[in-house]
Amino acid sequence: MRALGIGWRKERCGAPVRAPGRAAGLRAAQWGMTLLELVIACAILVVLAAVAVPLERVTVIRSREAKLRYALREMRDAIDRYKDDADRNLILVQAGTEGYPPDLDTLVNGVQLKGAQERRVRYLRAKFVDPMTGNTDWGLRSVQDDPDSTSWGGQDVFDVYSRSTSTALDGTKYSDW
Repeated sequence: MRALGIGWRKERCGAPVRAPGRAAGLRAAQWGMTLLELVIACAILVVLAAVAVPLERVTVIRSREAKLRYALREMRDAIDRYKDDADRNLILVQAGTEGYPPDLDTLVNGVQLKGAQERRVRYLRAKFVDPMTGNTDWGLRSVQDDPDSTSWGGQDVFDVYSRSTSTALDGTKYSDW
């Protein structure tokens, strides 16, 4: 055993204890990582990060698109409820508006019901923020406008759309939703 550099010595209790030698020193060096192992581990982390970043971007865009769909659905539903109440003569409407609200603020502030002076009906709690543009400035269309017009005539609000010029994940324009 002395030839290998391993020696035995006795402790006070009488139990043999292995003395540190050349073989024990090699084993301690193998406990750490070599430079090659560190480079490989870093390369694997870089590849995983490179895959995760684009997936996160798509997830953020999908989330914004879901918020846009929700906002458009809620505002269009509020416009339809206003139109239904106007058709049933529950609210006063201006001539020439065909029963549609004059603007989005009317849906938020509410309108008075006929015959009940102190009762107002609100169709929206607040103006939605367009998640694609980051502001509350929505594109509006009136009944008198062309279906794909980008300028609002100002008579009433028949439809809303996003003013974003970006393209959605499905290839359509956000303004066409």
